[in-house]
Amino acid sequence: MNVQEKTIARILFQNKILKADGQAFEDIFTAIMNYAEPGFQSIKPWGNIGDRKNDGYIKAKGIFYQVYAPEDIRKSYVDTVNKLKTDFDGLKSQWNFINEFYFVVNDKYKGVNADCEQAIQTIKQKHNLKDAGFLTSKDLENILFALDDDQIFSIAGNIPDPATIKHLDYSILDEVIEYIMKLDLNKGDIAKIILPNLDEKIKFNNLSEPIAYLLNNGYFQLHFLNEYLSNNSDFLADSLRDKMNEIYTQEKNKNNGDGLFWAIVNCASPKAEQIYQTAVIIIMSKYFETCDIFEEPFEEPFEKL
Repeated sequence: MNVQEKTIARILFQNKILKADGQAFEDIFTAIMNYAEPGFQSIKPWGNIGDRKNDGYIKAKGIFYQVYAPEDIRKSYVDTVNKLKTDFDGLKSQWNFINEFYFVVNDKYKGVNADCEQAIQTIKQKHNLKDAGFLTSKDLENILFALDDDQIFSIAGNIPDPATIKHLDYSILDEVIEYIMKLDLNKGDIAKIILPNLDEKIKFNNLSEPIAYLLNNGYFQLHFLNEYLSNNSDFLADSLRDKMNEIYTQEKNKNNGDGLFWAIVNCASPKAEQIYQTAVIIIMSKYFETCDIFEEPFEEPFEKL
């Protein structure tokens, strides 16, 4: 699959995840694991014995999974922690050789809170497990997109031909811009944010002081973007980085300095409107710092006397 086809497949998969509660989510998890791990065995409830707190495992490796899919995880964190503890205690009493334990949660790309992470790390340490953690929607997406194309299609669904779709935009860049545009103004403690020292790179790329101000202003909002990327699959972050680098590479042959900066803004913005351009500058501030756009200053090699 090319990038656009993967983008559509990702949208189809995310729609399934966002609608999947309870058994529907467990069925998606099971389908992915059956492809990804040949030794995976799902456990279905049976009569009055249930599933003995085990929704699936890899027997030879001693890896166990328990699945939980609340309608809204942000309203269910207390329930999530309680279920995590109860389910592991039940698992421990019924099964031997627990080497690793994973709590598979449909967070619907919202992430899990610190209490959940602390609870599962406590279980890991207390029971001397090799590893333990949460598998969330983004993790299942990462596993899915490491599979063969036909396996991806069987789970996400067959995708339409992107060339035949004219009125829909499947751009990763536009998805992220739309997310940033919906954010409220940052009301956090801006004073605690430490700006990176980009002065040398700004001068090296012949960027003016007003452009430096725009990049620094974008950096103040970067935690929103980073949180969004961390709750989504690697494909989203990689595709966004590659797209920004592609635009930069394309435009640097025609522009330089401030002209190059605005050429990237205009090329990346879906519309020539301030709200879109502001969102693009936030994205640019991330990849300016990581040197995916604009050139990194270099030092002249030291010549020995």
